[in-house]
Order: sequence, then structure tokens, then C-alpha cells
Amino acid sequence: QVQLVDSGGGWVQPGGSLRLSCVAYGAIRSIYVMGWYRQAPGKQREMVALSYETLSPTYADSVKGRFTISRDDAKNTVYLQMDSLKPEDTAVYYCNVKLTTGGTRWGQGTQVTVSS
Repeated sequence: QVQLVDSGGGWVQPGGSLRLSCVAYGAIRSIYVMGWYRQAPGKQREMVALSYETLSPTYADSVKGRFTISRDDAKNTVYLQMDSLKPEDTAVYYCNVKLTTGGTRWGQGTQVTVSS
């Protein structure tokens, strides 16, 4: 079993920055992709960024050049550095991992609000 604990959300003004963190516990050797998704009110959950063990990261077009995903495998942690935040980035952000067994796990979500 893998459990995820994500954190780091909050309120920020447009143009500001936040860094999200997600720590994985349990059967971490089964993880091969770590990433972030988000869900805004009334919208479907969407991929924000994915980090692979050996491949280059993947980003949604809407966040390219503003968000950076990174991982520290020694700490079983994935980060999402969010810069130049916009009101449309407001959403609940969820950590996600994909497992070699074919399963997937989600964090509990952390709210990000961008407003003046």
C-alpha cells in the first residue's frame, strides 16, 4: 500500500508563488510516476505535471514556463513550484502516483486560491 500526504496550499495574490509538497509512505518501490492534478469548482480534474523516473517531466500547456515539478527520491517526495500564479490556477491540487502494479493513489488534496 502507498499513502500520500500533500501540503503547501494557501491563498496568494496574482503573480505570487507557492510550493506544494507530497510525501509518499509505504510500498514506495512500486511508484514509477509522481505528479500533480487539480480540480477547479465545476470542472473535471486535470493533469498539471508529471515526473518520471527517467523521462523528462510533462506539463499541461496552461502551466508551462510557470510551474516546475521536481522529486527527491531519497525523501519519497514530489514538489510543485508554482510561480506567476493566476486566478485561473485556483483549484484543489492533488498529488498522484502511478504504481508498477497498474494502480494509482491520490493525496487528500490541498486548496490553492489565487485572488487579490
